[in-house]
Amino acid sequence: MADWLSSIAQKFYTAFIKADRWKLYVKGLGYTMEISAFAALLGIVLGTIVALMKLSHTRSGKPTVWAHIADIYIDIIRGTPSVLQLLIMWCVIMVSSKNGVLVSIITFGINSGAYVAEIIRSGILAVDKGQTEAGRAMGLSQAQTMAYIVLPQAFKNALPPIGNEFITLIKETAIVGYVGLSDLTRAANNISARTYEAFMPLFGAAVIYFVITKLLSVLLGKLERRMRRSDNR
Repeated sequence: MADWLSSIAQKFYTAFIKADRWKLYVKGLGYTMEISAFAALLGIVLGTIVALMKLSHTRSGKPTVWAHIADIYIDIIRGTPSVLQLLIMWCVIMVSSKNGVLVSIITFGINSGAYVAEIIRSGILAVDKGQTEAGRAMGLSQAQTMAYIVLPQAFKNALPPIGNEFITLIKETAIVGYVGLSDLTRAANNISARTYEAFMPLFGAAVIYFVITKLLSVLLGKLERRMRRSDNR
């Protein structure tokens, strides 16, 4: 038992302490959180626009051209692997750019936007139609009713799943090593290659991912409970 504990301690020292390797994990985590945060913001903005496009109809009740474009965008993004989207953005669309962080943010923002669009759309449809009718009765235009009455309630309904989408983004960004970024996963893999020891670096990265996503899940749970309490008042 003592020998086993000594071996684990030595592996931990080699993977995290020796040569200040913990700094590589910190730097990699910084890339992971930066890309995830900005991609989530881009995804929310893009997803809201796409959701409104998808809900747009002509006066006769038929979907507009914008609605069809939104459907095509959502189908393509949701129907292709995110790693393939990242490689297309890096090797084809933004081939002249050497900024892997920017390319990753745009790619994951576009990817997230397709999922957020459906979340926002569901949130809008969950708002009672009487809210829209009340807004129009007050003299607000269709756009004003959507902006001031419907969307705030829709975002409140959609906030928990949007939070879950952010957690998913954190894990999905583990593929940014394909564009040369040393994120948390890539940092662990590089340390594994240097130390010829795979278990401790990869296990350590897994623990970091778990702790971050668990903390976010707890915060989202508290936020959801607070929102339910406010609805019951």
